Amino acid sequence: MKRYLATSAVLALASGSAMASGLDRTGQPIGIIFEEGTYAEFSIATTSADVSGNDRTALNPFGSATGDVGDRFNMFSAGYKRDINDQLSFAVIFDQPWGVDIAYPVGNSLLLGGTTAEANSNAITALLRYKFNDRFSIHGGLRYQEIDGEINLAGGAYAAIPGGTYNVRVNKDGAFGWVAGIAYEIPDIALRAALTYSSEITHNFDTNENLSPGVTTSAETKTPQSVNFDFQTGIATDTLLFANVRWAEHSVTDLIPTTLGRDLIDLDDSVTYTIGVGRKFNENWSGSLAFIYEDVDGDDRVSPLAPTQGMEAIRLGVQYQQDKMKISAGIRYTKLGDAVASPGGVPVANFRDNDAVSFGLKVGYSF
Repeated sequence: MKRYLATSAVLALASGSAMASGLDRTGQPIGIIFEEGTYAEFSIATTSADVSGNDRTALNPFGSATGDVGDRFNMFSAGYKRDINDQLSFAVIFDQPWGVDIAYPVGNSLLLGGTTAEANSNAITALLRYKFNDRFSIHGGLRYQEIDGEINLAGGAYAAIPGGTYNVRVNKDGAFGWVAGIAYEIPDIALRAALTYSSEITHNFDTNENLSPGVTTSAETKTPQSVNFDFQTGIATDTLLFANVRWAEHSVTDLIPTTLGRDLIDLDDSVTYTIGVGRKFNENWSGSLAFIYEDVDGDDRVSPLAPTQGMEAIRLGVQYQQDKMKISAGIRYTKLGDAVASPGGVPVANFRDNDAVSFGLKVGYSF
């Protein structure tokens, strides 16, 4: 079994810290619960996105370049897993599952220049896993997450707003959700099929809008429910085939501040497919290669605050293991899908041929 599983630790590396549908950044993995014995890990990652377009539309027939609107963002995650007895184990996972970093440079786009959006999140997931036998197990637990952010709307596309600009500060709010799943394994061939459901989480934010100076308003937002299916199996000595399918209901995520009275987020549901192979080269070195494709419901009209639709990506990971320590590194190239920024359904800017590059580093230690 270990000859297969030596490759498995590199599989999830660099799967996060990349642009995907909605605000999704990590895919909410729970794979640490399947590690053997007592295990801890932490990882850091960074993504540099090149997202630019042109606002040549009926509103601006001569057109102007938007400039690069995709800001670099960094992420941190960590986890700890321990067996309670032969059947029961627990894990605690910290990640930053949702986020956005968009800024239209002032002086570029006539229709969107000065528009910005920033959202940050932190989440802690506490999981229990119960093994009925060597084949079947169930897992589940609670997730607590906090989110805050700020949005500025500016440019000709928002000229109808009083004063021509709008700002809202979304103050930090924490809320709970839950996770539940089931897994089937054949240890001798490193086969594992795991199905995990994550509930939607409802946040009730206090907001500060510049249209109501000094007044605290409110807005309700949900982060999407999702289903992850993870599969792996040994296909030859020291070689592992792996796959993941993730469905997320991003369409439930909206933000309608009280005074403005309109939705600032326009997102579509998505299904993300990952397939790849991991290979152990020798006692110390392993590697993996994966292809990722995201299919998004709906047309190519999107919010200017998330001006891409779908993606394709290639992910390469490598791992060095010495005694109880594992060090993994990964790189991911993402081709972002074309989209039309359309506030209120009105097309104002076309985004084409954009991409992102992500780097990740993970350190794991078995006790």
